[in-house]
Amino acid sequence: MGNTKSSALSKELLEDLKSNTKYSEVELCTWYQSFLKECPGGKISKEQFENIYASFFPDANPTAYARHVFRSFDSNADGTLDFKEYIVALHLTSGGKTLQKLEWAFGLYDVDGNGTISKNEVLEIVRAIFNMIPVDDQKNLQEDENTPEKRAEKIWEFFGKKENDKILEGEFIQGVMDNKDILRLIQYDEPQKIKDKLKEKKQ
Repeated sequence: MGNTKSSALSKELLEDLKSNTKYSEVELCTWYQSFLKECPGGKISKEQFENIYASFFPDANPTAYARHVFRSFDSNADGTLDFKEYIVALHLTSGGKTLQKLEWAFGLYDVDGNGTISKNEVLEIVRAIFNMIPVDDQKNLQEDENTPEKRAEKIWEFFGKKENDKILEGEFIQGVMDNKDILRLIQYDEPQKIKDKLKEKKQ
């Protein structure tokens, strides 16, 4: 896709990202420069992505979750993220529109990519989320959602599903939009903690 040696962003890609994300031209160009410094080949490998994620969660084990996040953004399934995939990932996880975020969340939970979510897939992602919650924080979780199994069961019940049912994308999005509790249960969203950690690193 264009010349990877060039340190300038192609006009087409710049326009594409400006219209599809909330970022300005200056932000995108700055990020592109630092992206090329980190990844001279113009691609982030799964391992690099997992390491970036791990730096945000020093007290936990985010590897499994990072792997699922990586899979959900590797849109051409080539085992790497290019700059466009990386920026779309940043945009969606840090402030995309609700509908886009939910479409992404569906893709995250649809582990085998068959267009539906099974109860086992919910459990797999919830387990990955639990690996990122420090043990001390897990003690403060509500009784009916303090293990991956309980939380997966609770999500499944919210959707009114039987054991072997499947959730389709439309009903997933509708269900989450209708019920803020599901949104809280399906995501790992501790932006304040991450911001605090970044502040600590700067000091």
